[in-house]
Amino acid sequence: MTREQFDVIVVGGGVGGVAAVRKLAAAGLKVSIVEDRLVGGECHYFGCNPSKTLIRPIEVFNLARAVPGVAETISDTGLSLPDVFAKRDAIIEHLSDRDRTVSLQQSGVSVFHGSGRLTGPRTVRVVQADDTQAVLTARHAVVVATGTSPHVPEVPGLARAHPWTNRDLTTMTHVPRRTLVVGGGPMSVEFSTILAGLGSAVTHLVRGNTLLSNCEPEASEMVTESLRKSGVTIHFGTELSAVTRPVPGGPVTATFRDTTIEVDEIVLAAGRRTNTDDVGLETVGLRGGETVSVNDHLQAVDVPGGWLYALGDTTGRARLSHISTYHGRLVADIIVARAAGHAHVMDDLAARDAHSQAQVIYTDPQLVRVGRSESQARAAGFAVRTRTARYPDAVTHFALNRDGFDGWAKLVIDDEHNVLLGATFVGPQFSELAQAATLAIVAGLPISLLRHAVAPHPTINQVWDPLLAQETELVQHLRTGEPTTHGVKL
Repeated sequence: MTREQFDVIVVGGGVGGVAAVRKLAAAGLKVSIVEDRLVGGECHYFGCNPSKTLIRPIEVFNLARAVPGVAETISDTGLSLPDVFAKRDAIIEHLSDRDRTVSLQQSGVSVFHGSGRLTGPRTVRVVQADDTQAVLTARHAVVVATGTSPHVPEVPGLARAHPWTNRDLTTMTHVPRRTLVVGGGPMSVEFSTILAGLGSAVTHLVRGNTLLSNCEPEASEMVTESLRKSGVTIHFGTELSAVTRPVPGGPVTATFRDTTIEVDEIVLAAGRRTNTDDVGLETVGLRGGETVSVNDHLQAVDVPGGWLYALGDTTGRARLSHISTYHGRLVADIIVARAAGHAHVMDDLAARDAHSQAQVIYTDPQLVRVGRSESQARAAGFAVRTRTARYPDAVTHFALNRDGFDGWAKLVIDDEHNVLLGATFVGPQFSELAQAATLAIVAGLPISLLRHAVAPHPTINQVWDPLLAQETELVQHLRTGEPTTHGVKL
């Protein structure tokens, strides 16, 4: 058993942990990172990156079929699956973290491939891949960044049937002819989009009465209708009750309500569990298997001394890779500042991700949500007003992008302070609208000022124009008493 001392130990080598150690090492601290799977994490190998690589050809193919002059040249044979999978394999580096490990080591980071577990304050025991052990101690901080893993519901026969999770779907080498997708959140609708787009006959089970229950109802309805148009059969208000797979790798029989169907694979998107059940949290007074509650400096709130930090999925603040990366960079700045005795800058280093987080759900059309929905804003006690628009009705030149262009947007505005609380956009390539909304919310820009940020013509950014034009008309109405006209044509 070896013993080593570091300034900072990061347990978990996902995007957040990697972002943290890179910045800590660049600041001159002695840093180690511990990862029991692939350095780079779930997002890079089994989540965001491969799933979006699989979705992109579907988006481009559907766009091409909707553009006159191009549609006529498109073959009916569909996508070349070997080429789609080859691109995916290149993006995930053929499930090898060698280059990432070497890059970290060259940056001065000590990489431990193994499982790390707290054994007390500032101490982590690592059982490495070759069964050797190392005890690491930290002068300044330990950061827990262990992320999440797929939840497998307790349904008779389900575990024995070896259902696919995100890890199986994003690394698949063939497309199942018939698939059953289970879940109602963002991951589930992306999975159905991928599978249907690559040629699978998809049945989708949703426990609740709607998909994407945290989104605006209109957005959820648009995604639901789009999935149905792509051939997905959706059953609401139902759950799996039994699963059988008599022959390993053979067909699967699934029962729900009074229905039994046969499919080739079941794909689970039924939630995630936090990977803190075996990292030794109980040795420092916390409970394993739960998220780690942190303050806005990402310090565990119930651990004296402020030496234990957590970030990303582990905190429960948001299960989004870009938030994990943000947390990783921020926690590095905080640790460096504290180590240097610069307490006076700590207020500037507080996390500001609450109620301003942006998420893109890569269905067709794309769904973007930033900040609060209307129902969330009202539940939080805000007096709100909303602005909505449908496209291309509100921006007629959007029709030049493709035939059948269909989009919708909504702003949720704090009626008292006249600032943006949330925004939702649904439409082709609308993902590029996320940052403008995020900037407006984080900066607290008054709507009266935001309406002067004029979008260039003809771009998708003009989604904002009719929404903000309504605000202009409102001001005119308040000043003159003249009625407003909301069906703005641009």
